Amino acid sequence: MMSGSDDFGTFGRYVETPVAQMPDDMRDAYEFTLGLRGLVPGPHKIWVSNPTLSKTIVPTGAYYQTESTLTKAEIEIVTNLINAKWHAAYSTYEHEGIAEDAGGLDSRKVEALIGGLPTFFDDDRQQLVYELTTTLIAPRIVPVGLYKRARSLIGDAGIVDVTVLIGWFTAVSMTLAAYDVPADATGLDQ
Repeated sequence: MMSGSDDFGTFGRYVETPVAQMPDDMRDAYEFTLGLRGLVPGPHKIWVSNPTLSKTIVPTGAYYQTESTLTKAEIEIVTNLINAKWHAAYSTYEHEGIAEDAGGLDSRKVEALIGGLPTFFDDDRQQLVYELTTTLIAPRIVPVGLYKRARSLIGDAGIVDVTVLIGWFTAVSMTLAAYDVPADATGLDQ
């Protein structure tokens, strides 16, 4: 059982190690993340506690920042659906704003994504990404017609981008849930 002083960490339940106190392998993972992302955000703060795994998964998130076949709006459609599905308070809070600002999505559409309400996108690709993601996380079988539309609009590379992004943000959400990271968490300033 945890003692009273162990009940709260610096980032939800997670107690961050100040950079100056990190063991070499943890600091290496921290600096690796910093180099790829320019910061050590959200779940990365926690993932550095497993340096080998952290250095393996951080490039996936960085890929979605710079090289994905999906647009920022499409990434945020998937991200907000997954964060909401897993009730990840911190990442939902963060990505609601990102979807509107960087993703350029209408606030009512973002509210619908988070609230589990149906919505519609005028952009055919965005609509397809929304339909594919909601089908996969329902869980439902992807109908042949939806698959054919997906291949036509976003290709196999886009389908893979959507499916891996679903897995990626499920890992993000589960990490944040395990450590009960609240919406307004800041963690250590490092």
